[in-house]
Amino acid sequence: MTAPVTHENSLLTESFIFAGRRYARWRRDPMIPLQAVLFPTLLLVTYKLLLGKSIMRITGTDSVYGLVPMCAIAGAMFGALAIGLAMTAERNTGVLTRFWTLPVHRASAMIGTLIAEGGRTLGGAVLITAIGIALGLRFERGVLMAIPFVLVPVAVVSVFTMMVIALSIRAENNVMLTWLGTGSIGLVFCSSGMAPVGMYPSWLQSFIAFQPISPAIETMRGLAGQGPVLWPLLLTCAWLIGLAAIFGPLAVRGYRAVAEAG
Repeated sequence: MTAPVTHENSLLTESFIFAGRRYARWRRDPMIPLQAVLFPTLLLVTYKLLLGKSIMRITGTDSVYGLVPMCAIAGAMFGALAIGLAMTAERNTGVLTRFWTLPVHRASAMIGTLIAEGGRTLGGAVLITAIGIALGLRFERGVLMAIPFVLVPVAVVSVFTMMVIALSIRAENNVMLTWLGTGSIGLVFCSSGMAPVGMYPSWLQSFIAFQPISPAIETMRGLAGQGPVLWPLLLTCAWLIGLAAIFGPLAVRGYRAVAEAG
């Protein structure tokens, strides 16, 4: 009865070791995590200062409740794209194959990557939320709502990282990663975080409302007390579960194939 528990503890420990390896690399090359935080932070402050009053006058709501979620998610996704480049480099140098031959659980390296991305995203989301509070963001449902508020980007980036790995791990070049980055960041800025859905052209409103990023933004907006929570949360979960069901197995199979072929 004790063997499964030991095995699970070993997997968790090994995964955190691999996550620590990612953090060590970021400490040696801090530009990736810094860019993932600085870019959305500058966007948040600039957009709020330049257009915040205009959005308030047109819509009657403070734009910060959409901007903070949008920037937190944008920073998370922007940083996760670097994992694709790192995985490609590790594949080409044989690092993935060496990891595969280590006496550790096969899933520990992949899980460690997800843990590292989740931790980076959580730190960035907390920082951006703190700046948002300085700009006027308030948690009208109670300060405890700040906890699920900053966890939404973590959930989003966990699935997005699976997509990045699945599409980049076996690619010969960075074309797929470039298209993924362009499309995903485009979805972030063409969402309900940039402007309320009703301000978009009527023929585009349905797409804006139901594309994968807008429900996550609306969930965070609702947690801050500026709208409903249940429906956006359900839609967010549906998107995340669906994408994870598709790209999770693809990422695992791709990682296995590359590691074994190395």
